[in-house]
Amino acid sequence: MPSLSADLILKNGRIATLDANETIAEAVACWNGRIIAVGSDSDAETLAGSGTRTIDLGGKTVIPGIIDSHCHPDAHAINDYLWEDVGPEATESIEALLNLVDTNTAAMGPGEMFRGQGWNDQKCGGYPTRDELDKAGNGRPVWIGRTDHHIAVVNSATFEHFGVAEDVENPPHGQYDRDPETGKLTGLMREMAAWDLEGLMKQAYTVDDYIAGLKRVFPMYHRHGVTSLHNSLTQQKAVHAYQRMRDSGDLTMRMGIIIDGRDDDMVDGYIGAGIKTGFGDEWIRVVGIEWCPDCSVSGRTAAFYEPYIGEPVPGEPVPNTGMLLYTAEDLIPRVKRAHKAGLRVCVEGLGDRGIDFALDAIEAALEETPRDDHRSRVEHCCNVTPAILDRLKKLEVTDSSATGFMYSLGDAYIANRGGQAMEHMFPHRALIDAGVPAPGHSDANVCSTNPWLVFYSLVNRKTDTGQPFGQTQKISVTEALRTYTTLGAWTGFEEDLKGDIAPGKLADFAILDDDPWSMDTENLRDMAVAETIVGGQTVFEA
Repeated sequence: MPSLSADLILKNGRIATLDANETIAEAVACWNGRIIAVGSDSDAETLAGSGTRTIDLGGKTVIPGIIDSHCHPDAHAINDYLWEDVGPEATESIEALLNLVDTNTAAMGPGEMFRGQGWNDQKCGGYPTRDELDKAGNGRPVWIGRTDHHIAVVNSATFEHFGVAEDVENPPHGQYDRDPETGKLTGLMREMAAWDLEGLMKQAYTVDDYIAGLKRVFPMYHRHGVTSLHNSLTQQKAVHAYQRMRDSGDLTMRMGIIIDGRDDDMVDGYIGAGIKTGFGDEWIRVVGIEWCPDCSVSGRTAAFYEPYIGEPVPGEPVPNTGMLLYTAEDLIPRVKRAHKAGLRVCVEGLGDRGIDFALDAIEAALEETPRDDHRSRVEHCCNVTPAILDRLKKLEVTDSSATGFMYSLGDAYIANRGGQAMEHMFPHRALIDAGVPAPGHSDANVCSTNPWLVFYSLVNRKTDTGQPFGQTQKISVTEALRTYTTLGAWTGFEEDLKGDIAPGKLADFAILDDDPWSMDTENLRDMAVAETIVGGQTVFEA
C-alpha cells in the first residue's frame, strides 16, 4: 500500500481535463479535496487504499466543476424564500398573474405586501396595468419585479405604502412612467425609481433569511454541475451568511465576493481595512467591486447610440436610447479609488453607449494607476461592435459576457434591436479570434441557473424558442465549456486552483450523463448531470 492513499478515485471514464492540450484521461485520484493524479485507471489504482471511495464512471464523461462568474445568489435566495415566482413557467400570462395576486392578497393580513419577481413581459403579453393590479390586490400593496431587476410595476396601494404621490418627480437616473394622454402614473417604474423603493424593503431582510434562501438556491446550481459562483453586487448580510454557513458546514458552493459599489459603507470598510482582490481562501474570496451604470436591453433601458425599435411601452421615452445610472463625474473617481486600492473593478455595460461609458471609467483608472494583468471587467458586455472589440483588446479589459441572456432573453433582444444587430451581441467567435477573454455567466436569477442552456446558445446561436441569434458567432463545444471553466477560473484570479483537471487543483467535478462532444448539439440544453463533487465531496447525485 502506498504511503499516501487517495480518498477518492474516479475511474473507467472519459476525463475531459480542459487543460491547454485538451487531454482526455481515464481516471483521476484525489486526497483531502485536491487532485493528486490524472491518467490511466492503473495510475489511479496504485493510489487506492482501504479507505478510498471509488466511483466507477462506466464510461461517463467528467468535466471540471462549472464556474458561474456573475450571478446573484443572495438576491435569488431572498426572492426564492420570501417572494413569489412570477416567471413564465409559473405565470404564463397577465391573466394568470392577476389570478395569483388575487388569491394571495385575499389571504393576507393588513399591511402585508404581495412581492413577485421574474415577470417577463416579452413572453407573457406585456405588463399588467395599475388599475388591474389595484383590482387584483384586494387593497394590499402589490410589487411585480421584471426578470432583469431593472423595472417593477406596482399598484396604487404600493405607491401609498411608500409615500409616492401622483405628482412625484423622477429621481436621478430613474423614471416613473406616466400615461402619455392623462399624465397619470402607470405603475411602471424604471431603474432608480424602482431600486430606491426596493432598497427600503432590503433593510428588513436578516442574515437568517439569506441562509434559509441560500440552502434552497445552491442545489439549483449543483444539479447542473456548478461548483463556484461569483456573487455580483454582494450584500453585506450575505457575506455574514456565507461565513456562518461555512462555520456550520453548510457552505457547499465556492463563493467569490464582488462588492456592491453602491454601498458606500461597505466600500469604505473594505478599502479602509486594506482588503484587496484575492483576499480569502478557496471557499470565500474577494473577486472585486462592481458598479451598475447601465441597464437592461430586454427591458429597453440600456444605453445605446441608436434608438430602440419595436413597440414602445406606454410612458416610455420616444425616441428611446436608454439611460445611464451615473454621471462620469460621479463614477470615475469611485473606480479610480478602488483600482488604486487593489480591488479589481467590474463596471456594467450592455448597450454600445453603456460599454463605452464603462470603458471610459476603467481607462481613466488605468491611466492614473497602471497595472499589469489587471483583468478589469465590463459586466454583461452585450453589444460588442467592432470598435468596442478593438477598445477591449487595447485596454486588455475582460468581456464578462452575459451569455445567459442569449437563451432566456434573446427573443426580446431581437425584438428591441433587430435581428442583424445580434451579430454583435455576445460575439464570442470574434472575441476568441481577437484574443479578448470572455468568461460567460448567467446573471441568475435574472436567467436560469442551468449553464447547459447557455452552452446550447453559444454553440447553436439560437434563443430558447429557436430563433437565430447572430449565426456567424457560433463557437465549438470546447470553447463554450471554457467560458464557464478555464475562463471562469481565470477571471477570478484562481487559475492555479480550478478551471481544469490537473494535479494540485481542487477536486471539483461534474459527472455527465452524456458526452457533450459526441451528442447532437441541439440536445446540449437537455444535458443531465449524474453527480456534482466539490472538494472531493458529493453535493448532488441524480
